[in-house]
Amino acid sequence: MTGFGATLTQGGARFRVYAPDAASVLLCLFQDGAERTLPMERQGGGVWSTDVSGVGVGQAYGYRANGRYDPKNGLWFDPAKVLMDPFATRIDRAFVYDTRLGLPPGEAVDTAPLMPKALVTLPAPAAAPPRLYQTGGLIYEANVRALTMLHPDVPEEIRGTLAAVAHPAVVAHLVALGVAAIEFLPITAWIDERHLGPLGLTNAWGYNPVTLMALDPRLAPGGIADLRHVTDTLREAGIGVILDLVFNHTGESDAQGPTLSLRGLCNRQAYRHVHDGRLVNDTGTGNTLDCAHPYVTALVVDALRHFVLAGGVDGFRFDLAPVLGRFDDGFSPDAPLLVAMREDPVLADRVLIAEPWDIGPGGYQLGNFPPPFLEWNDRFRDTLRRFGRGDRSMIGGLATVLAGSSDIFEGESRSVNFIAAHDGFTLADLVSYETRHNEANGEGNRDGHGENLSWNNGVEGATDDPGVIAARRRDAKALLALVLLAKGTPMITAGDEFGRTQHGNNNAYCQDGPDYWLDWQGGDGELLDHTRALGQLRAAHPVLRDPALWSDGAVDWLRPDGAPMEVSDWENPENRALALVLPRDGPRLALLLNFTTDEIAFDLPGAWKPVMGGLTIPPRAVHVVAEAKP
Repeated sequence: MTGFGATLTQGGARFRVYAPDAASVLLCLFQDGAERTLPMERQGGGVWSTDVSGVGVGQAYGYRANGRYDPKNGLWFDPAKVLMDPFATRIDRAFVYDTRLGLPPGEAVDTAPLMPKALVTLPAPAAAPPRLYQTGGLIYEANVRALTMLHPDVPEEIRGTLAAVAHPAVVAHLVALGVAAIEFLPITAWIDERHLGPLGLTNAWGYNPVTLMALDPRLAPGGIADLRHVTDTLREAGIGVILDLVFNHTGESDAQGPTLSLRGLCNRQAYRHVHDGRLVNDTGTGNTLDCAHPYVTALVVDALRHFVLAGGVDGFRFDLAPVLGRFDDGFSPDAPLLVAMREDPVLADRVLIAEPWDIGPGGYQLGNFPPPFLEWNDRFRDTLRRFGRGDRSMIGGLATVLAGSSDIFEGESRSVNFIAAHDGFTLADLVSYETRHNEANGEGNRDGHGENLSWNNGVEGATDDPGVIAARRRDAKALLALVLLAKGTPMITAGDEFGRTQHGNNNAYCQDGPDYWLDWQGGDGELLDHTRALGQLRAAHPVLRDPALWSDGAVDWLRPDGAPMEVSDWENPENRALALVLPRDGPRLALLLNFTTDEIAFDLPGAWKPVMGGLTIPPRAVHVVAEAKP
């Protein structure tokens, strides 16, 4: 660890903060509504420090920094602003947006009553638990609140918190699905975007952080201990924990945003700026962290180490990950932060997952993150959607993504395969809506993706037509099978296993209510049983989880009549059926795909027994059979 933040000493604590452009910095200690300020001493390298006797675990504190207020030159100093310690590991309450948090000095009010306070905590353990999750296992992406708020077996007093995820009913559900790791949407403390309050909305996903280490008290009122309880409980069930983290921007937003932490301490060092002093906006949220700066690199690495050592997590998914490797002249896989993640002794064995795109220059970097990074694969997603929608000339592209996307990765598949995620349509909505319906977001249905590669099976949205309902269930089952059986690392989003809907909203980041939480009692039981069978099938067959790409001849691609696929079959724009037999040597499984409108009887060489369905495949379905040994 770097030694920033509050560190317990013999008889007290040492406080260290980075503010290289400040003229002075005050440590603010809070107790029983009173504030005591202590001057900090300037050290080398832009660091300010002070030792305080008589304080211990639970002491509330913050900082005030004085200096030039010159936003056009990146300086935002204002002693009226109480600032959160960027290295805080626990805070006393959640952030609440207030316009007064961003007022300039001439209009400023003392923000002490408006700001949460950092709390002094015990140091993290010195050793990390061994990594449990292994590449290729099923990842289950979940919003903590949405996952648990309506679960009938979870006590009401813990619903919506990390403690609810550790409840036996939730754990049993994950085990039945064959989940190898749960991936939590952001759980670090966040603040609402300023436009949401007037609309009567709140941030439901957490992708607007203020603190990079301290957990949001609404999800983890006990701080990191709550996370450790979940990781320990799930570990006993054979399930790892992955955190989705936001290291690309903070909730301080653009030049009209609030001054909460980094902006008031080290704005010019923490955030990227263009030459005229304006904030770079590679994230679409108003600001971009400068992950190439040594201080930001240290902050991020310390945060990751904290979550491994104190929280016991298996790994991380990084939102808008090209920011982590971006310099002024573009992305580099050898950027300091990406190298530090791979070489740090605590982090070296953790699973690292990149969302390999952002809106900055050169922002699409799929396939360019260095091993061992796994990468969200939108080409997999879009190929499956186009194939499922009925687009022509898709059989070759489908085979490529099912085989692990060897056109993108070498040696082994580092593809995270998904058909739906938190951002976009749910799986049920993908097969029920042709266009987005985001009116509830208050932006005139202009937000969210405009092209979703979706279809509605004849009716837009909710319907009582049994034929349409059956067709949508059929499509969802087939798409889930392709995700769960493809080479790579599969990911499904919580609720897709039983048909969760967002009513056509493909950007539900600001929807936190019963209509968007998982409806545990109203789900599709048939779809749930199907997903469980797929998850258990993958968990039981190492050949499905092995990330190594197939060498030439390792598998067979066959036509329904059992003959090898030929060039003319691959080039046939209407071809929508094939068999994948893997591996060629050893105990074999066959994946049988029929996305035509007719029933097809497959005639494979040898003897086969049903695993999930038999050799006769109904329209738009996927079956699995195993070789029958004499």
